[in-house]
This record gives sequence, C-alpha cells and structure tokens, in this order.
Amino acid sequence: MIKMAASSSTRVAVVTGSNKGIGFAVVRALCKHFVGDVYLTARNPDRGASAVTVLQSEGLNPLFHQLDITDMQSIRNIRDFLSSKYGGLDVLINNAGIAFKVADKTAFSIQAEVTLKTNFFGTRDVCNELLPLLKPQGRVVNVSSISGYSALQNCSKDLQQKFRSDTITEEELVTLMEKFVEDTKKGIYQKEGWPSTAYGVSKLGVTVLSRIQARNVSKERPADKVLINSCCPGWVRTDMAGPHAPKTPDEGAVTPVYLALLQPNACEPHGQFVCERKVHKW
Repeated sequence: MIKMAASSSTRVAVVTGSNKGIGFAVVRALCKHFVGDVYLTARNPDRGASAVTVLQSEGLNPLFHQLDITDMQSIRNIRDFLSSKYGGLDVLINNAGIAFKVADKTAFSIQAEVTLKTNFFGTRDVCNELLPLLKPQGRVVNVSSISGYSALQNCSKDLQQKFRSDTITEEELVTLMEKFVEDTKKGIYQKEGWPSTAYGVSKLGVTVLSRIQARNVSKERPADKVLINSCCPGWVRTDMAGPHAPKTPDEGAVTPVYLALLQPNACEPHGQFVCERKVHKW
C-alpha cells in the first residue's frame, strides 16, 4: 500500500528521455495542458537542466529528475521520490529509446542486445517499478513505432500468432525478446522467423507489453479507469530519425499527449496501438 504524502493532491506527470526530441516536445505540451507538475527526465543532469532552462524561457515550468531507464537504482530513486512527494503518479510517458543508424557497421547481434536493453527491457523495468504507483484515472503511454508493426508483419506466422495472442503473458514476451537476442548471437535469427530489424523488434515488444499491461490492470483494478496504450508519434525530425523526416517534434508529440490527457471518465482507447490519434489494427 502506498503511503499518501501530504502533497498528494497535486497531480504529477513523468516523461522519460525528455531532454530533446519528441520527449522534450511532450513535456512542452504537458506544461501547457496538464494541470499538475510535469517532470522532464534525462540520464545526464546537465542536459536535463539545460532543457528545463529552454522551456522556462518560454514561460513554462517543468521540473527535473534524473532517470536512466537502463539503471535500476535510477528507476528506484524516481519511484521513491514520486511515492514520498506525491503519493503516486498520474501520467507516465515512456519515451526514452535508442536506434542505430542504418549505415552503422556494428554487428547485428550487438545492435539487437543494446537496442532491446533500452527500448524493451528498460521500458519494462520503468513500468514494473512505476505502474504500482498509478493513481485512479492514471494514464500510461508507451511510445512505440509503426516499425514494430512492420516487424510483426515480417515475423514468421508462428511468431505473429504468439505476438497477437490475447493471452500472452509478460513472462512469455520476455522469453521471446531474450530469444531474439540469443538467435542473433547464434546467427540463426532469420531461420527462427525473425525480421532483420533490432529497432522494429524492440518496438514490437513495447506494443505487446502495453497490451499485456492494459489487460492486467483491467483485471486487477477494474474500477480505477487506468488507461494504458502504445503509440507511434510518426516520422519526426530528431537526432534519432534524421533531418529529412516530415514531422516536427511538436507534431510528433500530438498522439502521445492526446493519450496522456484522455478524460477521467474515458474507457478507451485501452490496450491499443494508436497512430495519428486513431487506433491502428494489431
């Protein structure tokens, strides 16, 4: 049971990986439209502080907390902070992620291990520590990608069936994600039915994880109207996606922010993959 702090009437939102790019734009939008405290997070406190200063120059008031989603102690630090200061959490946007450039010569097995460590396993660790803090009407947005859907389409029929299953458990999903990494190390991933995209598989995992989390929270807390979704922000001009993408970061923030600010009485979308504010088939 979470001990409710004296200041727990203040609502609070946390955005991971938000010192630049889409995450930074999400913080900007939440500062304008979310009634409560908004935390910009970053691995590097100096970069986080610089990002906060930029938004303050725009008349906005984000707060900062260090968070490295690949570091369990860092995750537990923000968990304990939120629990003691706010008695919980209202909005979590899991935005932090990495991608190797197409021209990168790093061995595919290393790309697979490094990419999944952050994008899937790091996101899962954050969720496992912070989802228990969610207050009634809490909102969770896991930033995924249409690349995850493309990866699903390019998986073997057997893998597609597993990833689309309405009964797949988190443990089974983790086993599959670990198997992908191991199969790349053994050089058998294609024979085992996997596509040649570490980023796509990592985001496929994030989308399926979101579906599982939504199913679990509906069973465990049916009256609380907690909504958990994954989304694709679109192809956005960021350090990760490159300068030729058609969307600005502020445009990329639209769908994640829409899901974060779903009305308190909303029942859907829930457990969905959302693109351009519309549910995308899975």
